[in-house]
Amino acid sequence: MSLLMDSTSSSLLLCPPPYLTKDETGALVFDSSFLQKQANLPTEFMWPHGDLVHNEDELKEPMIDLEGFLKGDEVATAQAAELVRTACLNHGFFQVTNHGIDISLIHSAHEEIGKIFKLPLDKKLSVRRKPGDVNGYSGAHAHRYSSKLPWKETFSFGYHGDDDSVPLVVDYFKSVLGKDFEHTGWVYQSYCEAMKKVSLVIFELLAISLGVDRLHYRKFFEDGSSIMRCNNYPPCNNSTLALGTGPHCDPTSLTILHQDQVGGLQVFSNNKWLAIRPRPDALVVNIGDTFMVS
Repeated sequence: MSLLMDSTSSSLLLCPPPYLTKDETGALVFDSSFLQKQANLPTEFMWPHGDLVHNEDELKEPMIDLEGFLKGDEVATAQAAELVRTACLNHGFFQVTNHGIDISLIHSAHEEIGKIFKLPLDKKLSVRRKPGDVNGYSGAHAHRYSSKLPWKETFSFGYHGDDDSVPLVVDYFKSVLGKDFEHTGWVYQSYCEAMKKVSLVIFELLAISLGVDRLHYRKFFEDGSSIMRCNNYPPCNNSTLALGTGPHCDPTSLTILHQDQVGGLQVFSNNKWLAIRPRPDALVVNIGDTFMVS
């Protein structure tokens, strides 16, 4: 299944409104701090009725406890792999608990990225993501579209797990945001390393669920790269007409997500959109297009 969105070019916005500004290249940028003060939702952020979902039903995704797997319990491992198999056959989503990531590290990651999103717009634009690059700040994709803009801003960076002796995440934060954000870099260096370990555990369970050698995917992905994407969805003055992120499929092999307690994540299953309830101790996992065709 493929869910596609098409929108018109941002070049049609000849005179951008005050909540959309231009950077030094002339590209349009979403000013979240200004936008939140608007009494009415700007039309650029309104979505067609058919794309908007007002359904409180929840997805019955498996909650998979990884404790047994991490302790080498073969019975628990087989049970977890079967739950993964069932989820992937139905919709590709499940949640994992007892994943080994300290909850204090997760809290720190949310707290530190919040400091970046609270920076003045000109500071955020100084680290704006360039076309073709995965690193940097982006606001609402206003540089690409002029309608159906997502109500969000993102900060992304790459992680290469082949040599953790070189703190590349720390170096990136220091290089683009200065020494004041060195601590943020260390938090995300640790977070990325922890997420990489969890991803390899999940790849092992996926292999077991498919009946192949349990290390098959671990060997393939253990030296691979990943993208850390932090999304901020500011308070919206009319959330019934806007979407934080539009319908899409993940083009990657695996996505691991931690939600805050606001919620909003939905999955299209059995011809309807179903919510995934946030759990502070759980990570949401979904397989992407690349893994599905592998």
